[in-house]
Formats: sequence, structure tokens, C-alpha cells
Amino acid sequence: MATDDSTWFKRRGYLHFDAPLGVAKATKLVRNTKAVSKHAFYPLLRYEVISKKLKRNADGKLKPEPKVRPISYAAHADSQIYSFYANQLAEAYERKLASLGISECVLAFRKLRKSNIEFARDAFSEISSMGRCSAVAIDISKFFDTINHQHLKRSWCDVIGRGKLPNDHYAVFKSLTKFSFCNRDAVYKTFQISSNNPWNGRQRICEPAEFRKRVRDSGLITTNKDIFGIPQGTPLSALLSNIYMIDFDRQMKALAKECGGSYRRYCDDMLFIVKRGCEARVESQADSELTKLGVVINPKKTEIRHFWRYGGVQTANAPLQYLGFTFDGQRILLRSAALAKFSGRMNKAIRLVSRALENQLDEGEDVRLRKKKLYERYSHLGHRNFIRYGLRAADKMHSKAIKRQLKPLWGKLNKKLDNLS
Repeated sequence: MATDDSTWFKRRGYLHFDAPLGVAKATKLVRNTKAVSKHAFYPLLRYEVISKKLKRNADGKLKPEPKVRPISYAAHADSQIYSFYANQLAEAYERKLASLGISECVLAFRKLRKSNIEFARDAFSEISSMGRCSAVAIDISKFFDTINHQHLKRSWCDVIGRGKLPNDHYAVFKSLTKFSFCNRDAVYKTFQISSNNPWNGRQRICEPAEFRKRVRDSGLITTNKDIFGIPQGTPLSALLSNIYMIDFDRQMKALAKECGGSYRRYCDDMLFIVKRGCEARVESQADSELTKLGVVINPKKTEIRHFWRYGGVQTANAPLQYLGFTFDGQRILLRSAALAKFSGRMNKAIRLVSRALENQLDEGEDVRLRKKKLYERYSHLGHRNFIRYGLRAADKMHSKAIKRQLKPLWGKLNKKLDNLS
């Protein structure tokens, strides 16, 4: 599994307990298996991002619900180790998928040169070609938080073809199962670091002696003492979640084949497309196997959709939601919640610009500049935004319905920007 190039190396622009490493030092570290085996991993730094997720209430109206998402990131040397081992393991994982004949089943965290647009399009095309079929969509609840450590270790050994993990691999495994973290804001407060300008002449948060005295001995470190759970956000975490599910993926492909259909998984989202009458069997067996893994289904997100043809036209009992799109047998649409979220962000950005302009005396040039930025972020005039994504989806999915969804947003944006003049 030797990797001769340095494609795994990535410079990271954040402040942490250690200083950033150049490619030469990082390479020397990660290629020394003894050094990795004895490496002292720093705690992750963690902070929380609160976002609003739109959900339909009992009346069918979209209402925002706060969703707290912890963001964790590893120290610089640790990240380079994770990146290198992710590169190694990815090669072994791809070979394992090929040997099991399940390469087409796993969609996320792989170099497949496809996006959610193609993944969703392929699924909807399969449903269209089958005509009469059922789609069973299943979601795992708190996936990364419930990954069982012993099963992960067995799967890791299986992927690299070893009876036990080599010492260096075990050190990496242990760092991600018995992981520890510090609240970033608490650490910044301890060392009087501004969150707006954390570097400010620094190369690292503190020296090792200061870390031991002011972080470790002051009780700022929290350690995972459970036999399950790995952190999200490290360069290796996503791949490990796939490795964890490899035997499950094999079983589910076989199950789907017995039911005359297919199985695909995108991280914690699974989709079975099967013959009618197999829905209960698929849901029950998937639930049973997931329970053995120590993870559980989120019943609120389970969808069972029936498709059939009537008068030569395919229809469904309800639209299927998959990877940000919906499909009712005829039309592919963007999820209404995604459109509503985008509109909310656009309106908020325009309000902020409007308030800023009210506090300025000479507005002329500034108005033009700010309008340009808003157009770049919230219209087809930009290069990487939701509108461009939607238009790209419309083209690849041959969906005029998506274009009709997006068209009113251009008028709304222009109307609001006209009021800034």
C-alpha cells in the first residue's frame, strides 16, 4: 500500500496546538511507521455551528428548526498522518469493493467524478426504466456517533488483509476512537486569542509546556470514553465510515438483487429500488443488520414510494426525496426546502447590504460593487452558487421543471436590488 507521491499532503490555514508542517517534514513523519506508532496526538479543536433546517409542520408549512452541528479539526501533524493513511486505505478499500462486486453501491467519499446530480439522475432513471417498482429510502440516525469501535477495527483489518492492525495503524485507530477534544472558544479565551484574528503573529496556540499546564491540567480536554463514536471532520473519518459499512453494503446488494433491483448508499442515506412487494422485507432486513452494527434507523426519514404506469405515464403515491431532489415518476424537482433556504439567505444578505448603505454617506460606487457581489452569489451570473447548481442539474436531468422553479428567483433578486439604488 505504499504511496510514493505527496497527493495526500494538504496545507491547512487554521491555528492549532502545533505549527503547520511543510511537505518535507510531513513526509518524513508519515513514512516512519515507528514514529506514527509513538506519535502523541493532540486533542481536536471543536466549535458548534447552528443552522436552521426547514421542516414541514403538521399543517404542511415549512418552519425553521435549529440544528447544532459540531465542527472538529485536528492538529497539523495529526492531519497529515490522517491524510496519508486515508490515501493508503482508500486504495485498499477500492480493491476490496471491486473484489466484492459492490463498487457501484457506495457513492459518497470516493473519487467517482460524479456529483449528487448524477447520482440522483441515475436512481430516477432506473425507476423510470423499471416502470412498476418501489423505492425504499432509509436514513441512519447519528451515524458517526454510533460507530462501534470493535467492528470498525475488524473491518479495517479486513480491508488491509491483516489479522490484526499493525502498530502504526492501531495508533491511528486509537486516536480516532479514544479521541479527545477541546472547546475552541475556551482555549482561545485561555490564551487571549481573538477569534477574528487568531494568528496575529502566532505559529501555534501554545508551546507543549503551556499545553500541559494550561490546557491538560486545567481540565479543558474531554475524552471519548465510550466504545462507539468517531469524530467527524478529520481527513480519515469519512473513509472509515465507508469501511465500517462494507459487509453491510455487500449484504444489502445481495438483498436488492434477490428483490429484482438495486441498492446504493450515500454515507448514512440508503436507497433500494426493488420490485413491488419487497418493501417490508427490505426495511426489516436492513433494520436488523444495522442493529447488529450498533446503528439505528431514523424512522422519521424512512420513505417507501410506489411507482407504476397508467396510460403509459409513470406516477407515484408520493414524490421520492433523494440527495436534494424529488421525483414523482414524471418530474424531477429541487426540494422545496432547499429553495426556501436559498431565498432566506438571499433576503438576509440584501437586508444586511441595505442597512450598511443606510449608514454611509457616499453610496454611488459602493452600491454598484455590492450589487455585483450579490449577483455573483444569488444569480446565474455567478460561477459557484445554488442557482448555477440548479441550472446544471436541470441540464443533466433534462428537467424543465427545475428551470421553472429557478426562474422566479431572478425577478425577485432584481426587484429587491432595484430598491437599493
